[in-house]
Amino acid sequence: MPVVVFSILRLALFAVCFAILWWVGMRSWLTPVVAAFLAWGLSYVLLSRQRDAAARHIADRVERGRRPDVDAIVEDAADEAARREP
Repeated sequence: MPVVVFSILRLALFAVCFAILWWVGMRSWLTPVVAAFLAWGLSYVLLSRQRDAAARHIADRVERGRRPDVDAIVEDAADEAARREP
């Protein structure tokens, strides 16, 4: 959920920047590009708490999704068996 919140807030920042640039008279193909850069900078400064929460959420999901490395376990078992045999 924190990833969705962060993404929605970033899109909202982009929309606000785009609307302001459009309102002040910047009506060219550069408007979305400039709005994207402005939104990126603002989100870096204003949304640090949401970004950190999203990063923690993703890291937790990755950590929970990890499974033991089956190949390494089999290889260790084969190595131990080979060392036991004379």
